[in-house]
Amino acid sequence: MELDLGDPTPNADRTLLAPASLASCELCPRRCRADRTAGATGVCGAGSTLRLARAALHLWEEPPISGETGSGTIFFSGCPLKCIYCQNHEISTGNFGIDVPEQRLAEIMLELQDQGALNINLVTATHFAHLLPDALRAARARGLHIPIVYNTSGYERTEAVRELNGIVDIWLTDFKYADASLGRELSHVPDYPEQASRALARMAAQVAARGGVVYNEDGIMQQGIIVRHLVLPGHADDSCRVLDLIWNAAGDMPISVMNQYTPNERMRTDGGAMARAVTDEEYEMVLDHADDLGFSTVFWQEGGAVSESFTPAFDTTGVLRAADGPILPRA
Repeated sequence: MELDLGDPTPNADRTLLAPASLASCELCPRRCRADRTAGATGVCGAGSTLRLARAALHLWEEPPISGETGSGTIFFSGCPLKCIYCQNHEISTGNFGIDVPEQRLAEIMLELQDQGALNINLVTATHFAHLLPDALRAARARGLHIPIVYNTSGYERTEAVRELNGIVDIWLTDFKYADASLGRELSHVPDYPEQASRALARMAAQVAARGGVVYNEDGIMQQGIIVRHLVLPGHADDSCRVLDLIWNAAGDMPISVMNQYTPNERMRTDGGAMARAVTDEEYEMVLDHADDLGFSTVFWQEGGAVSESFTPAFDTTGVLRAADGPILPRA
């Protein structure tokens, strides 16, 4: 099936994603209004310059995303959330990465396609979403033809989701919490379930309007949505309520129920339930609830999935052109 890679959201309608919006940044639901054009950084840690931590093929996403040859992942530095258990904390809260010119983003996409990537996977691009329309336009003009995956924490403004329509082909979105107090405790945001539900409903509506989920002959997703949920130790009840919210917001969409939670150093030091892995009983409880709700496509992980191997090495692989030579990353 030949997909429409056009741009149904005209530039004139992109007010949130307009570069000028960074003078009072409201890209994410925090709406911290930092003047990123004047050197200020938002809560996400981002200023006016694009910062990347890694760009490489990745084999550990869901099978319709990674396939056998890999997803072309681009890891953006910084994050609007501040999850205390984050496995990518070097880049999400430590803001590790290299500052690069904006045009480099389009070049990286083309380089990943040349390496055999099945798609371009934009990992935590929320706070740099204003760069995506021009980068995608430039990359498409130079021959980029694989789908664009927007890999997000789920903490998105519906206005941003609307303006990304026609840019994003596949939404790979988390849904972390059903209890807002859990979001405050673990991710330092007051309104996670409300914002995630609204954003997910918008994503699902856009996918439906474009014809629903589409796979190619090899079972690789070309258009659609996968909703991820990481089961946390001691919080299986909340996980079941998360599945309820997903069903209410998006209906029978493909979901990925993950048990790869790995305690980071802080969690091991703090102790309590979050210092251990998810038990088999907790994970089975959530999977059973997914079946009870009627989800027809559920990706799940076998026992032993807990491993730091799911976290790639953030060593700035692929960020620079080979001819540019080494540049020390900024922590």
